[in-house]
Amino acid sequence: MNHSNAMYKEHADKYLNEVAEVAQKLDREDINKMIKVLEQVRDERGRLFIIGVGGGAGHASHAVNDFRKLAGMEAYTPVDNVSEITARANDDGFHTIFSNWLAGSNLRPEDCVMVFSVGGGNAEKNISANIVEALKYAKEIGAKVVGVVGRDGGHTAQVADAVVIVPVVNPENVTPHTEAFQAVVWHLIVSHPKFRKQEGKWESAQKAK
Repeated sequence: MNHSNAMYKEHADKYLNEVAEVAQKLDREDINKMIKVLEQVRDERGRLFIIGVGGGAGHASHAVNDFRKLAGMEAYTPVDNVSEITARANDDGFHTIFSNWLAGSNLRPEDCVMVFSVGGGNAEKNISANIVEALKYAKEIGAKVVGVVGRDGGHTAQVADAVVIVPVVNPENVTPHTEAFQAVVWHLIVSHPKFRKQEGKWESAQKAK
């Protein structure tokens, strides 16, 4: 094995060992609490609004599909409408893109806002102010708030009804681990046998054989 191949393998081994450590350290009770909150929202015919920026925005779009199709939950995300969200950023300011969108969607007390964010938002440092403003609005309305975040959870962890904080096992890989485990956590939820309404295509196809 040449020197460059050895370096790649060393990084892969280290990274995957970190992934295993994160998985072991995830708080199962926090995940269970989030499922219960989401189940209550669904039972009360509330809607789920998922927000995030960057990788969190990509997750939001994917998760909306899974909550709607697999969990039978009415779900939406503002990031699926590029025209509206860019118009709001241009006209009203980037910090209010989510809060104003939620207002335009007539957010109700029976609804829930879900956050995918590495830092969870920080008003004092003006980090992810759009998430902070959205959660302020959600709390004013009385809607539920849940989130999967990293680091110390930021503003999301301070106000959420249920939050899963992805543990930091290596400060140099906070973002990739947090974003990876956001997908792990929501897939865990929508595939939970007591929460899902429908199996995935390949799982149901396997049983049909």
